[in-house]
Amino acid sequence: MRGFLAAGGNVTILFAVLLPVIVGGAGLGVETTYWRYKQLQLQGAADAAAYAAGVEKRSGSAAATITSAATQAAQDNGYDPGVGTVQVNTPPTSGALTSSNAVEVILQENAERFFTAYFTSEPVHMRARSVSTFTASGAACVLALGVGASPALTVSGSASMTTIGCNVMANSIAANALTVQGSGYLSAPCVVSGGGVVSSGGLVLTSCAAPITQAPRAADPFASLPAPAVTSPCRNDNPAVLSPGTYCNGMDLHGSTTLSPGTYVIQGGDLRITGGAVVTGAGVTLYLKGGARVSMNGNAVVNLSAPTTGTYAGILFYGDRTSSGGSNTFSGTVGSQLTGTLYFPTQEVAYQGNFSGSSGCTRVVANTVVWSGNTTVASDCSSLGLASVPILGVVKVVE
Repeated sequence: MRGFLAAGGNVTILFAVLLPVIVGGAGLGVETTYWRYKQLQLQGAADAAAYAAGVEKRSGSAAATITSAATQAAQDNGYDPGVGTVQVNTPPTSGALTSSNAVEVILQENAERFFTAYFTSEPVHMRARSVSTFTASGAACVLALGVGASPALTVSGSASMTTIGCNVMANSIAANALTVQGSGYLSAPCVVSGGGVVSSGGLVLTSCAAPITQAPRAADPFASLPAPAVTSPCRNDNPAVLSPGTYCNGMDLHGSTTLSPGTYVIQGGDLRITGGAVVTGAGVTLYLKGGARVSMNGNAVVNLSAPTTGTYAGILFYGDRTSSGGSNTFSGTVGSQLTGTLYFPTQEVAYQGNFSGSSGCTRVVANTVVWSGNTTVASDCSSLGLASVPILGVVKVVE
């Protein structure tokens, strides 16, 4: 009996001695799982923060704005800035990627101890690092805004489009958003698409290794541009020299016509430039109101340029954004020039002319674009009042 009691006493003593070890070991297993969860959560917050910071960096934001965006994104993904630190470096100070387009985010915090606090009071230090970068897509000469169009931008027939220093983009998410077909030829630094790019072999890229696909949508650069006001009385299009104002029955130009500088509102009919017409005008903006569309014959000689200053600087043609559908056809002889932006946010532009603007300064921003003419388009047109059409590069988390 005494031996049994002695043995039982020894077991009790041994259990009492080992209990902290058993509890600590069990606690360590539980807490290791908890720490692993916290580390994954911290890494997820760091990735979200790096992406948000990359978006701001891509937009050209200041360092303070980039840091603020990163902190907010981390917080939205479960990180508490009150118990740790957020460090944002642009460019990164470590790792393989130190380009000016990259942003590094480092999150640090201390995780709590529970059972293991029996052994040490030192906190568990956690650190997560993430790096994002973006492709610099520059600016566009030609932009198709339509998101659902299939295709949205087409280079077809025997067309030859060459852009120098500026890119070509389609916002559409369709697989064939930007299509070069038939004998069509497109040479550009880069082509960018919200969906895919399809080419029958006539696509040449001078800067990019491959088309940029699945890209973020480019914003309408003229979305806030007000529509010109309708004025009275109505003017007619018969004189050889036309003055700015409202043309209530459309405009039919079939002879030698000069447009004086200013804004022209065309409604109640189309703007028609017939074969054999010779049309010139500097500092003009032509606004197609309602259902008015442009129809320009290929045998016409057309030399028009947009204003270089003022509300409509750089805008040569402006299609009513409240009127969708229909196509605007631009044709002309080799001696023709359209210097400025053809802006038709809800309509199609069919560019058939074998011409471009002064120094190649023609821009096209339209819902959809069909290009079947031969043209060279250049990028540096700020001196002529043409605004840049920015394209956003793709932001990716890479480290």
